[in-house]
Amino acid sequence: MQKRSKLFVDYYEKWIKMYKEGAVRKVTLNKYHLSLKWLKLLVPNLKTTEITRNIYQQLLNDYAELHEKQTTMDFHHQLKGSILDAVDEGLITNDPTRKVIIKGRKPKEKKDKILESISITNFTFQSRPV
Repeated sequence: MQKRSKLFVDYYEKWIKMYKEGAVRKVTLNKYHLSLKWLKLLVPNLKTTEITRNIYQQLLNDYAELHEKQTTMDFHHQLKGSILDAVDEGLITNDPTRKVIIKGRKPKEKKDKILESISITNFTFQSRPV
């Protein structure tokens, strides 16, 4: 396979190994690998050289259909580093991540934590001897 026709999922996987493994915490690395799984699902045949602003925006829009806005933003940030490196390497001519619009589902209603839901007025305080 020629360097210029490399699939983006392959490029991204190599990029993770090169720049993230051993450099970020395990929990962060797991997020990069999860993004890789989503790329394999959403754009398995996309070549790195074919990434344009429109294609990248559509990728984010497709991801956003199933995720909250903040999660979509995180996905974008994880991909953006590798894409900017591909621009620096001359694989992509322009930055397709510039001026993207981040969409996503509305956040689910957060449940109150038990300690936050108990009113402080329910407690009586006693002074302790010094």
